[in-house]
Amino acid sequence: MSRIAYVNGQYLPHREASVHIEDRGYQFADGVYEVVTIVGGRMIDEEGHLDRLWRSMDELRMDAPMKREPLKMVMREVVRQNGIRDGIIYLQVTRGVAPRDHPFPKDTPSALVMTAKRLSMEKAAKTAQKGISVITVPDIRWTRRDIKSVSLLPNVLAKQEAKDKGAYEAFQVDEDGMVTEGSSTNAWIVSKEGKIITRPVSNSILAGITRASLIRELEKQGIELELRSFSVDELHSAREVFLTSSTSYVLPVVKVDDKVIGNGHPGLISQKLRAIYEQFMSSSA
Repeated sequence: MSRIAYVNGQYLPHREASVHIEDRGYQFADGVYEVVTIVGGRMIDEEGHLDRLWRSMDELRMDAPMKREPLKMVMREVVRQNGIRDGIIYLQVTRGVAPRDHPFPKDTPSALVMTAKRLSMEKAAKTAQKGISVITVPDIRWTRRDIKSVSLLPNVLAKQEAKDKGAYEAFQVDEDGMVTEGSSTNAWIVSKEGKIITRPVSNSILAGITRASLIRELEKQGIELELRSFSVDELHSAREVFLTSSTSYVLPVVKVDDKVIGNGHPGLISQKLRAIYEQFMSSSA
């Protein structure tokens, strides 16, 4: 089946989909995006992702391309036309097409594109069973990381450095030596005392939707959580490390830089939390 994309009101073959060269997303990275996981043909945490999309647009004083319910209808049609049962849908909103000039253009409609693709649940499960490695890198991003902007060059550089070093992800570190988040994930540790720790929401990190859902599930089960920053030293000496994201779910980390975490295998707590999140996805789907 050929992939289908949505571009500003049209459903097009993926290979023919394009935007204007003066789209402000292309010229200025003046845009925002979301990625929603699809399991069993249904979208996971759809409302949370749309809440964050609207918040990102509001923070950038960007008009929504359409109202929420019609947008959800388009999302479902993109999923249907692509025959996606397990995968993701990508949404991107930019300030639209206008002659290149830094100030916001007047009376320019926002632009909307969507794509979808299949992902293998089995491959994700195998990765989780083995665990992954991460590296640490300086956090060189702008100070409004809470906005899910398409301006991702620092994230790309961090991810590429991880790939060059044979790692899955890069955890970014601020000027105080504290871990902020991964290049496309949220970072967590389990302390030597068994406490689950992740950084609190602020402008320093993106408020992950998977992160928020996992926190709610932990609260339901009475599992203690500590919201605070943690240092690279704490990261290296942690009992367990894991990350969360819409596409990775809950993914155990078995090595950070040159430090083996625990016994070098996914920890019991990380595995339990992944099972909790998988159960949440199953109930949602």
